[in-house]
Amino acid sequence: MELKSNRIALSNGIFLNIVETDKFKSNLLTVNLIRPLEKDEVTLNALLPMVLERGSRSFPTKLLLERKLEELYGASLDLGSSKRGERQIVKASIEWADPKFTGDKKSDKEAVNLLKGVLFDPVIVNGSFDDNYISQEKRILISRIRSRINDKRNYAISRCIEEMCKGEKFGIYSLGYEEDVEAIDGRKLYEHYRSILMTSPIEIFFVGNPDGLELEQLLPTELHNRREILFIPREIIPENYMSKRQVEEKLSVSQGKLVLGFRSSIPYEHELYNGLLVGNELLGGGPNSHMFKTVREEKSLAYYASSRLIKHKSIILADAGIQFSNYKQVLDLILDQVSRLKSGDFSDEDLQIAKKSLENSGRSIVDSNQMISEFFLGKVISKDERNLEDMLGDLEKTDRDKVISAMDTVTLDTIYFLNGKEGETDEENLEQYS
Repeated sequence: MELKSNRIALSNGIFLNIVETDKFKSNLLTVNLIRPLEKDEVTLNALLPMVLERGSRSFPTKLLLERKLEELYGASLDLGSSKRGERQIVKASIEWADPKFTGDKKSDKEAVNLLKGVLFDPVIVNGSFDDNYISQEKRILISRIRSRINDKRNYAISRCIEEMCKGEKFGIYSLGYEEDVEAIDGRKLYEHYRSILMTSPIEIFFVGNPDGLELEQLLPTELHNRREILFIPREIIPENYMSKRQVEEKLSVSQGKLVLGFRSSIPYEHELYNGLLVGNELLGGGPNSHMFKTVREEKSLAYYASSRLIKHKSIILADAGIQFSNYKQVLDLILDQVSRLKSGDFSDEDLQIAKKSLENSGRSIVDSNQMISEFFLGKVISKDERNLEDMLGDLEKTDRDKVISAMDTVTLDTIYFLNGKEGETDEENLEQYS
């Protein structure tokens, strides 16, 4: 399946991207409002889609919305916010059955109108969002913010990012902050909602069969008259960074969580970025990676061991779940694996396996309309004009020298360790995971 997008300007800063395909039995329509990741609005942006999802003027309760979705052959409506680099994406999407499988052509228009109503015609009372909706969703958001500590692995990773990127927008937590939730009321959120509608870059994606759909009619009239649209700059990738910090946090945990944050000076636009991508795959990207084979399998020192590359910040995060007493040994092993990659200590077979793994991951994009939509959003944000085959072709050309050159720019920035409290001991035997 060849991925192509027809990109149409609908208004100032608003684009419709149509990916026509008959591979799926459903159609997907997604509206992305793109915001800068800022401390003073991150919490508002996290709360807004939760409130919008409560209902529209045509379907003013969650129950009525759900009934309508059932009438549309089990359509699904999803609103939320996410962090992509130093941007926050407020997203609303609807997925519904392609009428060629149901014989109900009017469902196309009804699905589009349902999303339009939820996003652009919400329940408003005297110039404010409904206070009952606000109070309920505020409690839910506070609960979500507090519950991030429940997933200790992801908690450790997010804390490493916060410590590593202090003073940078990327260090802002994507769900916002509890103290800021408390200060939000219906009027404040509504005013923010109106502001982001009129100032945000908006990217609309449709994946499926567009026959007969009037997608240009999705926008309300007022959005055709927008004036000043926010410019969101590309994230800064520092070339000279001297900071090196160690952070230890103690909680009642039965397993230590070690996270190493590395920086690279290679931005994703650079010709060596694929070398960094492959280098990370070799380090900890899968079951054939050096971290997995050495720390997990050969030494039996970790419950898990892997690494990930954060594209928009050129940051590698290597993490492992370990016994508290193995902290120093695992730390040294991970640093040694990074050094080995810098010196070219990896086989040609390992290189080919890493590239093949990345290729398979890239090709899997076409298996999901959600992933296709996200793929094209990523292309828009990064201003990447290449198609998927071009990207995979460039990846295949990545040789040993490019990996070594890219990994040579990788420098340790932050060591974060989630440790147990005094008196706690490891109760599990790592041998059972070997």
